[in-house]
Amino acid sequence: MDTQAPAFQLLGDNHGESSLVLSGDWVQGHGSGNFDALQSELLLRHPAKLMADGSSLGDWDSILMAFLLQCHNLCREEGIAFEARDMPEGVAQLLAVATAVETHQPPVESRGSLLASINPVHLLHKVSGNLQESLGFLGEVTIALSRLLAGKANTRFSDFKEFCYQAGPDAFAIISLISVLVGMILAYLGAVQLQQFGAEVYVADLVVIGMLREMGVLMTAIVMAGRTGAAYAAQLGTMQTNEEIDAITTMGISPIEFLVLPRMLALIVVMPLLVIYADLLGIVGGGIVAGGMGISPVQYITQSEGALSFTHVAVGLLKSLVFAILIAIAGCRSSINSGRSSAAVGQAATEAVVTAIVYLIVADAAINIIFQQVGI
Repeated sequence: MDTQAPAFQLLGDNHGESSLVLSGDWVQGHGSGNFDALQSELLLRHPAKLMADGSSLGDWDSILMAFLLQCHNLCREEGIAFEARDMPEGVAQLLAVATAVETHQPPVESRGSLLASINPVHLLHKVSGNLQESLGFLGEVTIALSRLLAGKANTRFSDFKEFCYQAGPDAFAIISLISVLVGMILAYLGAVQLQQFGAEVYVADLVVIGMLREMGVLMTAIVMAGRTGAAYAAQLGTMQTNEEIDAITTMGISPIEFLVLPRMLALIVVMPLLVIYADLLGIVGGGIVAGGMGISPVQYITQSEGALSFTHVAVGLLKSLVFAILIAIAGCRSSINSGRSSAAVGQAATEAVVTAIVYLIVADAAINIIFQQVGI
């Protein structure tokens, strides 16, 4: 069967529109169109619209698709409208898929757009949209959790164990350092005031109650938001970029059940344990400072036992469960809804950490207000 070499012809402007007539067989081994020549001529004419006409095409393969994609990208960069018509069956669909995801970087915001971004109305709209997305994502997670309890979810226990190890033992070092220092800071702050009344021994009460109810759980949650929440966002964001999440969905598997649920459950299980560990180390840190104030270890331990109560422990553990859910939602939601580029992955990780910290502070304030109203 005879074949003709691929060729094209750029016809003159017609009310700002140029026609690119393609002909011949655009197949491997028979050359390809001279795109450089087309680019030079197209930039010289710079029409408002370029119409690619495939009515004279013969056989075709990836050579044609590569040429059309080059034309599309050039027109996009130069602000020229591009349209393909009368193409062989399948070309239009492939071209639509190839051009569905834009890979160019977003433009740098102008001064006007930056000023608009800090407008209170704009900020309120952005926060409202973020909250709606989070609530919708929480609903999907709730449905997935109900399916897990019914034994119908596609959640692997092996993934759950791996994420427990990543969120737990791997975090001991940073949690240990932060907790000891926070306990020492609380003791120093209390000592400055209590020394004026000769009540240095009550530093133990301040450290124990402060660590159990507030600082232990809050500092642990912030560390986990920056460490584990960002890791979740980077992992799932990379999977989104590589279209792995699309592949999972195509196979009929819910990404919420398969990817999000094991991470969230692991964080829910690990967070209370980390909080208890952080509380103990914080109390030890406070004891170090108390020893420097002339308080004996026996006095410190006795006073700490008097301040210790089940209510304080329960408040901290309840907060840890709420914070674990918020961190997992912030990290997974931002990555599941992220773009498909390396910049989008970085943006998702940043958004996950910032959103998680905002959620933590707001939730902590709300829980404290509720407990204060009910007298807990």
